[in-house]
Amino acid sequence: MHNLNTQFDLIRQSATVAMADRILALKASGKNIVGLQVGDPDFGTHPAIAEAAFKAMQEGHTHYGPSVGTLELRKAIAAKLQRDEGVSYDPASEILVTHGGIHAYYTAMQSILNPGDDVLIPDPSWATHSNMAIMLRGNVIRIPAPAENGFIPQFDAWLKALTPKTRIIVLNYPSNPTGAFPSREYLQKLQDFAAQHNLWIVSDEVYGSLYYEGKPTCAADFEGAKERTLLVNSLSKSYAMTGWRVGFLAAPARVIQNALKAGQNSITCVAPFIQKAATFALTDPAIQQVTAEMRAAYGRRRELVIRLAHQLESDRVKITPPQGAFYFFLDLRALNMPSVEMCEKILDEEGVGLVPGSAFGEQGEGFIRMTIAASDEDVEAGFRKIVEWAERQP
Repeated sequence: MHNLNTQFDLIRQSATVAMADRILALKASGKNIVGLQVGDPDFGTHPAIAEAAFKAMQEGHTHYGPSVGTLELRKAIAAKLQRDEGVSYDPASEILVTHGGIHAYYTAMQSILNPGDDVLIPDPSWATHSNMAIMLRGNVIRIPAPAENGFIPQFDAWLKALTPKTRIIVLNYPSNPTGAFPSREYLQKLQDFAAQHNLWIVSDEVYGSLYYEGKPTCAADFEGAKERTLLVNSLSKSYAMTGWRVGFLAAPARVIQNALKAGQNSITCVAPFIQKAATFALTDPAIQQVTAEMRAAYGRRRELVIRLAHQLESDRVKITPPQGAFYFFLDLRALNMPSVEMCEKILDEEGVGLVPGSAFGEQGEGFIRMTIAASDEDVEAGFRKIVEWAERQP
């Protein structure tokens, strides 16, 4: 038998994808499922964005494009970062267009991670953050971000985890799965910590435009932070363009030079007609208004869940209102049941698709992730069914 890459023995398949596959099979068999498991906006891409792509195809933008991304799109990304995050990047040398947010994260990590480097990642967090670091032969150290601390690590936990091999801190705020994000003061302290110990910060800000009562601070928006901070982002969530697979990395020029090599040797380039559509999405004022309207709709659903939680008064299903993103990380620890088992039972008995909290790390055990990127009716029906199920348990 030929040997396989043993690095993949350390990685589990995505629990989100596994649950989605199971739900598709149940739907195919005729079962009515309330799908609250996916991180995919229930809104369609705005027709004007699709029209921009179609027009670009008709004009012949169907060949290879520059592997770093078109200058037009990189300028649009730089303008977006200045407009929305208040940070300034040179489109000529500090931005790379990527095949979605995951590819941006891949090129970021591939650019700065050496085999055996320690990578600090909060727990819970999206599994790909750890899995990618492991695939690239890094050593992941999870930093507890418990519910009792608002899903933000106690600051001394970063210091406690530090080793001579620590090279990178990975952040994802607003967080998938919790929707939490830290204060500006906390991020300033973390930047000071990174500067003191010569660490890179890789910040996945894919949910940065989806916030409710207060706006999150961009990780690079501090004096001196740009030289050690890599920003990962995409148009997937903010513009309902998940299937388009277009994102970007913003980082120091020397990092982008490495990331470009990683991009050239993994995807060649992002389709030029998609880059045309992305440029339109980022720069058209009417589309920015559409993004604000989507955020308002998620905010309305967030309030709906909070209101229902108060009405139903369950001691078994507790909520922490998310500050951003479009998930509730529901606390069902009172049931003392593994989160995978909970999700399987709720799917089988109530027909509601969810993601087990353990998919996001040890601190997620006893929790389940419920999306509000679904219709108001599905969000209400699904949450009620979860509470009803929990209340029936012995």
